[in-house]
Amino acid sequence: GIRGSSGLSAGPEENLIQSKGISRLNIPVIQVDKPDKDTVKNFLFTTCNCSDTWNMKTFTENTIKSIKDVVGDKKVLCGLSGGVDSSVAAVLLHKAIGKQLTCIFVDHGLLRKYEASQVEQVFRNKFDINLIKVDAEDRFLGKLKGVRDPEKKRKIIGEEFIRVFEEEAKKIGEVDFLVQGTIYPDIIESGIGSKGVIKSHHNVGGLPENIEFKEIIEPIKNLFKDEVRKVGEELGIPSDIVWRQPFPGPGLAVRIIGEITKGKLDILRDADYIFRDEIAKAGLDREISQYFAVLTDMRSVGVKDGERTYDYTLALRAVKTRDFMTADWVRIPYDVLGEIVYRIINEVSHVNRVVYDITAKPPATIEWE
Repeated sequence: GIRGSSGLSAGPEENLIQSKGISRLNIPVIQVDKPDKDTVKNFLFTTCNCSDTWNMKTFTENTIKSIKDVVGDKKVLCGLSGGVDSSVAAVLLHKAIGKQLTCIFVDHGLLRKYEASQVEQVFRNKFDINLIKVDAEDRFLGKLKGVRDPEKKRKIIGEEFIRVFEEEAKKIGEVDFLVQGTIYPDIIESGIGSKGVIKSHHNVGGLPENIEFKEIIEPIKNLFKDEVRKVGEELGIPSDIVWRQPFPGPGLAVRIIGEITKGKLDILRDADYIFRDEIAKAGLDREISQYFAVLTDMRSVGVKDGERTYDYTLALRAVKTRDFMTADWVRIPYDVLGEIVYRIINEVSHVNRVVYDITAKPPATIEWE
């Protein structure tokens, strides 16, 4: 099929598997207006007589078949982060190989409010997937203590995830494959195959050198976010999972500027929950591509209940995008923003100022770190 914006491959198995490195054809990704799209389509399908075979139904069927062929009767380990990408990757593998798949859900203490219980309920109860839940909050927070640099945070979290997988794999016996929910924008941002690194992704730049798995399976690495959601629908994943807000593998660690502490995590969790709740109440949750709160390390003077405060500044971020490679900030109605800020200031401790990020991508990335 035609896949100009995310690379061309010799075959499905080459696209599915990587051993340590990533090899792909890199083609610049740009937004194309509809008249230009029509011109390109006419050139490809009329002039060149190409066939348009790239759709998510075909992709899902072919990927499941490829997984079966590659894995055979071997065991596979998959890490669930609670996000859309890892969820779709896990269900793809489950559809292909059933009980040969074991999923590890690491509760690293960096998840959104109520997320751990929701993930456990859906994957264990609805899909009957072999699921191991690891409570590793103390372990991750210990490793992150005193770390302020975002790249170091991502590297630490990526390596710690792999270490946890290795430990759990030893408990369940021989495991030949590790699954990752890498998608195409992750690879672009990590600069694989190019000169620069925008930011390392936990599924790309955070892999330790001495990995104990033979191979890594990345079933959705050629997809953009909207395509991942379509695959999720093809697989019958519930809409509340398919349309869950994008969430980075490092979790709230990259939405807290500066050092990570349990107290800061609790502040951000509560504020982010209010933001998402009010956006849903306003009926904007399907219109906005991604929205979340960021706890900055800036403090300022305020007044609460007649008393002076010196508390954190919280930032709100909401963007609209087609492919997450470029994005524009969303013009949320003032009355909705007002209600969000009112609730955060009154319901969340240690926050006395809220700002709204109106920066596009580029020059900014969607996540702050």
